[in-house]
Amino acid sequence: MSADPDMPTREDMAPRPHDAATETAPAVAQPARKSVFREYAEAIVVAMLLAFAIRVFVVQAFKIPSGSMIPTLLIGDHILVSKLSYGIQWPSDCKFQMTFPPVNCYASHALIEFGKPQRGDIIVFRFPEDEEKDFIKRIVGGPGDTVQIKNKVVLVNGTPLDDKAFTQRIDPGIIDGTINPRDNFGPVTVPEGSYFVMGDNRDQSLDSRFWGYVREEKIRGKAFRIYWSWSGQGQWKEWVRWERFGKAIQ
Repeated sequence: MSADPDMPTREDMAPRPHDAATETAPAVAQPARKSVFREYAEAIVVAMLLAFAIRVFVVQAFKIPSGSMIPTLLIGDHILVSKLSYGIQWPSDCKFQMTFPPVNCYASHALIEFGKPQRGDIIVFRFPEDEEKDFIKRIVGGPGDTVQIKNKVVLVNGTPLDDKAFTQRIDPGIIDGTINPRDNFGPVTVPEGSYFVMGDNRDQSLDSRFWGYVREEKIRGKAFRIYWSWSGQGQWKEWVRWERFGKAIQ
């Protein structure tokens, strides 16, 4: 009997293996991609938080606006101030504001202490008479020190301070201490937790002779390097003080 062409043969009825090349894999859901705007926004937020953390805990930049620290620091010097010189500081007495950074802190306390401020350190601190302002001066006396000024000579614990290498006195006149404390002052004993500071430009500095002591918790950090210096005077080629770039502050 001839085979019916419509009848399946044994080969036709046998199960066939799946063709791996033609089998379609199930679709895998792809995660939604962030928009370009969202990616940039997240990057900016992270950068701002990082900058804020560095500014609060590590290092902060300041500009010198006055001549009270001449000759050590000149008007237009841009300096770096280390927040880690005396320890890891935790901010306190903070207030929120509509600027960057959004938080302004007026004091700090050491979580881990590396050491205390020393005589000769140049520090940035909150000005006691207006804490919205930052001042920079050199420490002359620490807690327990007796400070006195006799005819422009600074004495610490009865010994003349050797400060000729980093100070200037431009007025040869001597002012009586009953009129003005600039040239004749004290003696006073620096209280615990406080510091007596003076500007290197002795005759033109508003410092502890006039407004008292700096509390330790008001110290923002120790100045350690000049990273940029701009005079803006003379010929335009002289506006930038190239020789001061990277100079250590001593």
